[in-house]
Amino acid sequence: MKTKILVSACLMGFKVRYNGQDKPLLADVLARWQQENRLVIHCPELAAGLSTPRLPAELVGGGGLAALNGSANILESDGTDVSQHYLLAACLALKTAQESGCRLALMTDGSPTCGSLKIYDGTFQGRTQPGMGVATALLRQHGIEVYAESEISALIARVAELDG
Repeated sequence: MKTKILVSACLMGFKVRYNGQDKPLLADVLARWQQENRLVIHCPELAAGLSTPRLPAELVGGGGLAALNGSANILESDGTDVSQHYLLAACLALKTAQESGCRLALMTDGSPTCGSLKIYDGTFQGRTQPGMGVATALLRQHGIEVYAESEISALIARVAELDG
């Protein structure tokens, strides 16, 4: 059986990011994996009912794990607390991954939902810090390996390893 991969929709060219744009990852392997029906394309934020475009949101007071346990919040740039929407987004990403049999995920780094190596620092000044978003944290808690788009080579190697 071929390894299934949850993929952020924006990486596949869907204009679902907060600013109404995409962030396509132009990798031949993604086109091949899509033809092989390995990819489960998903935008956690849209699944949770957030609109496109929407105000930028950042984790404040900690990373994804802290938000999951209630000690950090996700705020929009106008100060609105949207934590519950993003926590729902994380739950829906996990549900989609589990129901589809995904063992791996390729998520958009920097996002308060999908970031896996870095997130924005909560000041809305364009500064990042090491950390992960709420969906990545929840996926990892449930044994799903999450890769950032900059780690595509490592993901390719892991897929090859899992497929034997």
